[in-house]
Amino acid sequence: MNSPDQGEVTPGPPATIKAVPVRHPGRWAGAVVIAVLAAMLLHALIFNPAFQWDVVGRYLFDSSILRGLGVTLELTALSMVMGVLGGIILAVMRLSPNPLLSATAWFYIWVFRGTPVLVQLVFWNFLGALWPKLSLGVPFGPSFWSESTNSLIPVFTAALLGLGLNEAAYMAEIVRGGIQSVDEGQGEAAHALGMSRFRTMRRIVLPQAMRVIIPPTGNETISMLKTTSLVSVIALEELFRAGQNIYSRNFQTIPLLITVSLWYLFLTSVLTVGQYYIERYYGRGTTRSLPPTPLARLRGLFAGKPVPGGGSDVVPGLEGGGHA
Repeated sequence: MNSPDQGEVTPGPPATIKAVPVRHPGRWAGAVVIAVLAAMLLHALIFNPAFQWDVVGRYLFDSSILRGLGVTLELTALSMVMGVLGGIILAVMRLSPNPLLSATAWFYIWVFRGTPVLVQLVFWNFLGALWPKLSLGVPFGPSFWSESTNSLIPVFTAALLGLGLNEAAYMAEIVRGGIQSVDEGQGEAAHALGMSRFRTMRRIVLPQAMRVIIPPTGNETISMLKTTSLVSVIALEELFRAGQNIYSRNFQTIPLLITVSLWYLFLTSVLTVGQYYIERYYGRGTTRSLPPTPLARLRGLFAGKPVPGGGSDVVPGLEGGGHA
């Protein structure tokens, strides 16, 4: 063994590394500015008497507001069903090798995307000015049945047609983009196995395209919820129109607008959460691990171990994996 005099270094514990944290003065300055602005906003909301929160609370669950809320939800649901189904049909037609079907779908999308939805709502409401009666019979010949257009298309039906048919044009482009995102080899393999075009689309292509279709469809649903307020121009009493009718009588404009806005915010929040979980469902298999749910994040936060933003669905330290 060599002696220390011959230059051998005696092994010992490694020196302690003194880590100096990186300072972020910009973050602290930004946080202070945001905190001050938030405090100013909160102070204005609480102490500004013009908001009249007592009036807001009085009308938040008023019968007229709740009836308008029901009409808004009904219009949103039915219009989106019409839009999604119509969009799927139009997208398949647009991608069809048949030039007549493709041109028809293109023309429909061009017309309904090229004109404002407000104009379409008014048009459907006044359809009786063009055709006072709608009839069934022999083309260019006698009719077997006819009825007044205004009786067949009341205000609610006109609003549904205006919103649903317009939405179908936008959903057609969303569905078309989703279908084209699926590799062509999937369809070719299905055709090689003897599957028809319709069966291939329903069983192979559309399920895979849903991962691309769902996010913009969720955005369209939230947008539709707010677009229903436009039907007030044709005197249909939905949520916004109900608020208008009340403040036209008592002149409490700002409190009623806040009441209506609170309901829109609540419904939008519910739809946002639903969209998140639907996206999460169809996103399975596309990543190694699903992102944590809001519930998982909350549970991890209360457990003192917040879940990383883009990592596993498992909350560290929670029994059973911590799945939400």
